[in-house]
Amino acid sequence: MLTPKNKALLKKLANPLKPQLTLGKGEADPKVMEAIDHSLTAHELIKIRVLPNANTTLEELANAICSATKADLVDIIGRVLILYRPNPKNPRIVL
Repeated sequence: MLTPKNKALLKKLANPLKPQLTLGKGEADPKVMEAIDHSLTAHELIKIRVLPNANTTLEELANAICSATKADLVDIIGRVLILYRPNPKNPRIVL
């Protein structure tokens, strides 16, 4: 679980990042979850843009992604999710 100070640091680090993935209507399938998992392993901190035509709410989608990838939701800014999961072998972001 992330503390408010950790979330503030991660939001600061995520500010210059561009979204890694764009999710639209009905795109929360296993292949997308696998792509998110690989991105989290490689980068630890990622942004995901959710298009307005998505079938679920942002909160539901964020919870589904976080439970499937064991990531932490840092924040939802507009239609962008910020996710964090430390790399188990070589963490680059130290909280």
